[in-house]
Amino acid sequence: MDYPRCAGIDIGSRSIELVVVEGSRVTESRQADTGYDPISQAKTILEGVSYDRIMATGYGRALFEIAFEAPTVTEIKAYAVGVRSVFPDAKTILDIGGQDSKAIALTEDGRVGKFEMNDRCAAGTGKFLEIMARSLGYGLSEFGREALKAAKPLQINSMCTVFAESEVTSLVAKGENRRDIAMGLHRSVVRRAVSMLKRVSAARPLVFAGGVALNPCMIKLLEEAMDSPVNVPEQPQMMGALGAALLACGAFGRP
Repeated sequence: MDYPRCAGIDIGSRSIELVVVEGSRVTESRQADTGYDPISQAKTILEGVSYDRIMATGYGRALFEIAFEAPTVTEIKAYAVGVRSVFPDAKTILDIGGQDSKAIALTEDGRVGKFEMNDRCAAGTGKFLEIMARSLGYGLSEFGREALKAAKPLQINSMCTVFAESEVTSLVAKGENRRDIAMGLHRSVVRRAVSMLKRVSAARPLVFAGGVALNPCMIKLLEEAMDSPVNVPEQPQMMGALGAALLACGAFGRP
């Protein structure tokens, strides 16, 4: 049976993800920085990609809709569909991306039951962790690994990015161990995430998606806080684009 080639594009604040599916099989995936001109970047990432249908999600979806005359879907819906296609039994999704975070509770049939979203400040997002890593002299990819080596994690009192950076600078000046500070920062992000999960009455299985799900310290702390294993997709940052692609094909009903 021949299936249409359906593309999903997730235009986020920090990166753009593209997934192409045929039926339920992923045939292609791409990723690029969003940059200052998301539509130009979207055109670049689509070069050489053949598809019959396309659907957009993410913060830049409205711009894409105008430029490409394509249908769109909310990130909440796209993530619900993308995650359930990989983890059919998923009941809750935690998505921490570059500049927002979401907790999504799913119904038994995979629909969105309730959600909480933080998109008004960088606290508890990938951007927060990126800035904190830089203030400690770590690359983002090594930040979580180094935090796991902490001997005496420190308490970080502020979640405001500006104040937290000042607090970190002060702790470094006092001679505190960078790894201990790093673990304190990760714990503060997880506390905020768990608070969101509790507000949506998070149930197991829990799936951790978004770019921050690549951070091993975040996974470990989240599992400890929830007293439960956390499922992480092989490419957690691709779940929104995957959901949009499946919806473009009508694989999970109308968006």
